[in-house]
Amino acid sequence: MNRKLTGKRPTFNTNKTTINYTFVMILVALIGVGLWFASQVHDPEGRFEPLFLPTPTATRTVDSLVLEGEAYFEAGKIYDPEGKDAIDAYYDVLERHPDNAQVRAELARLLVYSSALLSTTEERTERLSLARQEIQQASDLAPSDSTVQAIKALVLDWSSTSTAASQAEKQDWINQAEQAANLAITLDPNNSLALAFYAEVLLDQNQKAQAEEHARRAVQQGPELMDTHRVYGTVLESLGEYVYAIEEFEKATEINPNLTFLYIRIGVIYRALKVYNVALDYFAKAIAINKSNGVEDALPYIAIAKTYSRDGEFFIAAVNGEKAIAINPTNADTYGQLGDIYVRARNYEGALPVLKCAVVGCTAEENEVGGVAVQALELTTFDVAYYYARYGSVLAALSRPEENYCLEALEVMAELKTAYGDDITLMSIVADNEAICYLLEATPSP
Repeated sequence: MNRKLTGKRPTFNTNKTTINYTFVMILVALIGVGLWFASQVHDPEGRFEPLFLPTPTATRTVDSLVLEGEAYFEAGKIYDPEGKDAIDAYYDVLERHPDNAQVRAELARLLVYSSALLSTTEERTERLSLARQEIQQASDLAPSDSTVQAIKALVLDWSSTSTAASQAEKQDWINQAEQAANLAITLDPNNSLALAFYAEVLLDQNQKAQAEEHARRAVQQGPELMDTHRVYGTVLESLGEYVYAIEEFEKATEINPNLTFLYIRIGVIYRALKVYNVALDYFAKAIAINKSNGVEDALPYIAIAKTYSRDGEFFIAAVNGEKAIAINPTNADTYGQLGDIYVRARNYEGALPVLKCAVVGCTAEENEVGGVAVQALELTTFDVAYYYARYGSVLAALSRPEENYCLEALEVMAELKTAYGDDITLMSIVADNEAICYLLEATPSP
């Protein structure tokens, strides 16, 4: 076969090769050094360790840790008191990278959203406080980051709507939220989150027309973001555009299909429209998501209980309220809500011990539903004030000459007058209960 050789031509030399003794000595010396080093690597005293061994703990990158947090968020596991959740994952990132402003801001955003999953004012207040701490650190680390400032606006805006906040705190936080939102937009006029969260701030300032404009622009610029649709849905709900609001919340669920607070919000709108069967379906979806994540959450059961109560189905309403207490038996707020359901059903005898747990607290022996001691709610919000009014009404209604609860009822009414003396609705209830008790005192015993 004909072959052609390319490149250098082969050379054939018959001369003997001479030995380079200097080169040989250098090689022998290098081999000796290598053998010594190998012996030291395996030194039993542990002064040296073999090269290229894996580190005892695998080093994870920021991206891999953040992906874990995002995975929990996408699964709807934002907050789970019994297991690991998205918030835990982001705290893990910050343990290794405490100066990462973007991660700290995202943690603050999750803390805000997780507050919507909590059923008591105290828990929500504490969660928002944590969010403010995290976003302030993020803002200090990256004061010129548009998204950090946008999330700062979100955190401060939600804080300003807390029922536990004083009027001075509310005003201060809403002002700071507006400043942060304006800064975020100035830094990046195309930041969809900045536009959305500014719309939420405007809404809470009762500037609904401007809120609608900014929310619509946010959706147009960032249709792929859950937050933009959530905010637009919130604005449209405030405008009474319930059908369009539901559509926006539905779009948000299409982007993040496992966030239970979105389904609960849709259910609440349908309940307001008195479409109770559809509302119940959405609350059931929230429960299904929680079950798939192994999360025990009382909030959807309370939503179901309120829905049945408004539809006049008091028995099944009470069953769901009791289910909520079984999940969290020390939550005094849940007892207040269950007591309200009992009152609506005219089950005053059943309402009395339950409302007592919420208003003045109860021992495990006194707690006929949860079987554990419950600490009373502080009279710091209108929701708690409403439980006080309910409890006082039940005490007055059940009072008889032979079994008089009026002394306790009047004490409860006195606390209400001190805390909410300027509220017309509550004071009318106080006046009615006082009239019942004064009439009972004037009635001679048989």
